[in-house]
Amino acid sequence: MDNNYVDKSKLPSRHVTEGPERAPHRSYLYAMGLTTEQIHQPLVGVATAWNEAAPCNISLQRQAQAVKKGVAAARGTPREFTTITVTDGMAMGHQGMKSSLASRDVIADSVELTMRGHSYDALVAMAGCDKSLPGMMMAMIRLNVPSIFIYGGSILPGRFRGRDVVVQDLFEAVGLHSVGKMDDETLDELERVACPSAGSCGGQYTANTMATVAEAIGLALPYSCGAPAPYEIRDAFCAASGEMVMELLRQNLRPRDIVTRRAFENAAMVVAASGGSTNAALHLPAMAHEAGIEFDLFDVGEIFKKTPYIADLKPGGKYVAKDMFEAGGIPLLMKALLDGGYLHGDCMTVTGKTIAENLEKVKWNDQQDVVRTTAKAISPTGGVVTLRGNVAPDGAIVKVAGMKNVVFSGPALCFDSEEECFEAVNSRTYKEGDVLVIRYEGPKGGPGMREMLSTTAALYGQGMGDKVALITDGRFSGATRGFCIGHVGPEAAVGGPIALLKNGDMITIDANIGTISVDVSDEEFERRKKQWAPREAQFGSGAIWKYAQLVGPARYGALTNPGAKGEKEQYADI
Repeated sequence: MDNNYVDKSKLPSRHVTEGPERAPHRSYLYAMGLTTEQIHQPLVGVATAWNEAAPCNISLQRQAQAVKKGVAAARGTPREFTTITVTDGMAMGHQGMKSSLASRDVIADSVELTMRGHSYDALVAMAGCDKSLPGMMMAMIRLNVPSIFIYGGSILPGRFRGRDVVVQDLFEAVGLHSVGKMDDETLDELERVACPSAGSCGGQYTANTMATVAEAIGLALPYSCGAPAPYEIRDAFCAASGEMVMELLRQNLRPRDIVTRRAFENAAMVVAASGGSTNAALHLPAMAHEAGIEFDLFDVGEIFKKTPYIADLKPGGKYVAKDMFEAGGIPLLMKALLDGGYLHGDCMTVTGKTIAENLEKVKWNDQQDVVRTTAKAISPTGGVVTLRGNVAPDGAIVKVAGMKNVVFSGPALCFDSEEECFEAVNSRTYKEGDVLVIRYEGPKGGPGMREMLSTTAALYGQGMGDKVALITDGRFSGATRGFCIGHVGPEAAVGGPIALLKNGDMITIDANIGTISVDVSDEEFERRKKQWAPREAQFGSGAIWKYAQLVGPARYGALTNPGAKGEKEQYADI
C-alpha cells in the first residue's frame, strides 16, 4: 500500500505529530523507540481487554502482537493499550455481578478517552469476555474512525468421563450437588477439566453471540470470530485485520458506513438463527444508539419473530463454537440465511465488499449437522422471543431455543434480590409450578442488572428447570436455559408492575404469541402503586452509584450517554 493515499493533514494524529509546536509530543514518541517515519505515519490504536481474571482474555495480549505486525506491514504505526474487563463467569452469583453491565460502558468510554487523548487515526478493537465485545464495538461506532473488531476466540470444550463439557455443566452441577445427586469428589473432578484452554465460554452464550454479531454486522473479517483462541490461525486473522484497517483508512471507510439499520437487522437475524444470548437484545440497541439509529428491544423482537432457528448450539442444542467453526464458521450460518432469503446481502463490511460478495464463494457443507438450511430449520422462528403485557409494558425477553413447552402459568413467588431467590432454591422452599420473581435487579435498581445463571443452573441441577418459570428485571446469562424471562420493564426500582406483584398472583407466559400477563386489574395495580415507595439505593458513592444515576431502561439498551443524536462533532473529523 502507498501511504501517499492517506492525507495526514486530515487525520486526528496531526495534532500530536505535525509542525514545530508538536516537538514535545514527538519527543515522547522518540523516547519509545519510534523512527521519524513511524511518527509521521498514521497512528493506529490497538485496544485489548487483556487481563488475568479469566481464560476469556488471556490470549489477547499475544494476539495483539500479530495485529501490530499487520499494521506495521501496511505502513501504519500501532499503539497498543488496554482497558478493563469484568468476566461474568467470575462475577456470577455474588455482588461482583453488579459490575458487569456497567463495565460495558466503562470499556467504551475508556477506549474513547484513550483514542481522543492521544489522537489516534484508526482502531483495532480486541475483546474476549461478554461485555467487552459490545463495549469495544460501541467505541468503534462512537469514534467512527476506520476500525476493525477482533474476537479473542472461544475456549475448547473440556472432556469429562467420555463426553464434552462446558462451564454451563459446572454451574448445573452445583444444583445436582445441592440435592445430593453429585458428591464432592465428582464435582471436584468436573471443575478441573471443564475449562481446558484460553478462550471465552464455548456455547452460544453472550461472548460467542456477540462475536457472531460482529461478523454479521460487518465489523469483523469473515471467519475471524469463529476460530477458537488456541488455534494458530488466529494470528493470521489478527495480522490480516491490522493490514485491513490501514486499507479502511485509505478508503476512509468508517463504522457508521457499515452499521446501517439493515446491518442491525442482519445482526438480530444471526442471534435468532443461532439461538443466541438474550443479552444481544440489550447490546444491539446500545450499539445502534452510538450510530444514531433507533433500534430497541421490540425492533429486535420483530426480527426474531421472522427468523428461523437453524444452528444447533449450546445451551439449547448439542454443539459449541469450535464445532461451528470446523463445520464452516459463521459464514456458513450467514450463507444459509442469505440463501434462504433472510440476510440483507447488500450491506457493506470491513472487507470493502458487501455481505453477498463475501459469501459468494462459501460452499454449503452437507457433511455437518451443526447448521441447517432454513428449509430444514430446527424451528420456524428464532431461538429468542420478546414478550409484552401488563407485567412488562416495556417488554421482556426469553430464550426458547431447545424448549419443548413455551407456555407457562403459575402463582408468583416474589423475591427482592437474587440472593433471596437462590437461598429459596437451595433450600427447596419453592414448589413445582411456581413463577419465581426476582426484582430490584434492573439496571438502576440492582444497580447493574445482574445475570442469574447461578439460580437458573441450580434449578436445572435439581431437575426443576422445566417445572418452574423465573422472571426478573435483571438479566440471564447466555448459558441460561429453561423458562427464564429477563429484562422485564419498567424495572421495579422505578415502580414498574414487577414491583407491585404479590405472592400468589397468577402469571401467564406465552412465548408463542409473545405475552406475559398477570391476573391483576389496572385498578388493583393503581391501588398497589399508591402503597409502593422506592427503595433506598444500595450504593451511595463510587462507580456503581454513578452508573445508577446515568443508566436508562433495558428496552433501549441500558444507555448512559445521549449517543450520536447528541453529538456536536465526530471525533474522526477533529
